[in-house]
Amino acid sequence: MDIYTIIFLALAVFIFLRLRNVLGQKTGNERPPFDRAARDVVRAPDNVVPLPGSPIDPAPMTPSADVVPPTDRWKGVAEPGTPLAQGLNAIAAQDSSFDPQHFLTGARGAYEMIVLAFANGDRRALKDLLSTEVYDSFETVIREREKHDQKTETRFVSIDKAELVSADARDHAAQLTVRFVSQMITVTRDKTGAIVDGNPDKVADITDVWTFARDVGSRDPNWKLVGTGSVH
Repeated sequence: MDIYTIIFLALAVFIFLRLRNVLGQKTGNERPPFDRAARDVVRAPDNVVPLPGSPIDPAPMTPSADVVPPTDRWKGVAEPGTPLAQGLNAIAAQDSSFDPQHFLTGARGAYEMIVLAFANGDRRALKDLLSTEVYDSFETVIREREKHDQKTETRFVSIDKAELVSADARDHAAQLTVRFVSQMITVTRDKTGAIVDGNPDKVADITDVWTFARDVGSRDPNWKLVGTGSVH
């Protein structure tokens, strides 16, 4: 054997010994490989279906940060124990997705749309937003204006407040009453342009109390205006 063969054999033995020390060797007492599927099956009695993806956690359960305590459920909307809070509870019991803040945001938009559609005589827009009874009442006024060749101009300056004042749910019929406080300019003119009502240069403070309703058992998520009242 030449010197190069001896060097290569020495290197091979050296590498083998290093790998043996690093990787170890089987002794027959090794733990089985980690089995994710086995870990994710919770052992349960025969009458309970095992839930995958739910490893057992021995730590005691603590309330989630996402769980809202009952006393804070309607925070910023209704005080605990008030008739309004009880009404909101009744609606939420029938519709778990109900969110009063989301409703109020939609109500503000609907309020402006309805007021402007009424001023413009837009029957099509009103029909989608009003109950039959309220629509008939609005349509009567629109028809009377048209009969006398009158036109109403309304412009919102601001909607300063939209707050819930009452809530109720009975037999899947939910109702929410909202007080709107707004500032607007409105004027009605005849066919010659003469003013018959209102003032184009005056900002009026308006308080409207409107009631919206929907069938919480229906797939239609939209609320409709079922009652109106105002305080000037």
